[in-house]
Amino acid sequence: MYKYLYQQSDKKYAILYALDGYDEISLTSDFRLISNTEDSLKSPNDYHFSQLKQSQLYGGNSVEESAEIFTKILSGEGTEAQNNVVIANAATAIKVSTGKPLEDSISIAKESLQSGNALISLKKLISI
Repeated sequence: MYKYLYQQSDKKYAILYALDGYDEISLTSDFRLISNTEDSLKSPNDYHFSQLKQSQLYGGNSVEESAEIFTKILSGEGTEAQNNVVIANAATAIKVSTGKPLEDSISIAKESLQSGNALISLKKLISI
């Protein structure tokens, strides 16, 4: 439904979901990416990541716990699996919003996470 609504606009958009039920790129399975430029099935390998197990992505038992985990990831305290999921999702957003190739978008997302700029951006967003 969202695809058909967004197709009628000039907005840049991405709708994605993992085939095993996540509403994001989880790297636990293939995922579908629908945007204003493509409609395709992707795999973790397309992003140069290994497929993960769901047990590697514990997200907390409450909103507060989930927020704490996310903040730790952005603070450089995430596991490799957590970091890779954040990078894959951020890279997709960068690719869709800028039109940059996926490889460049992945590099930008990695640099932002590793340098602490992602955390700075989150703090700025929270302060608004």
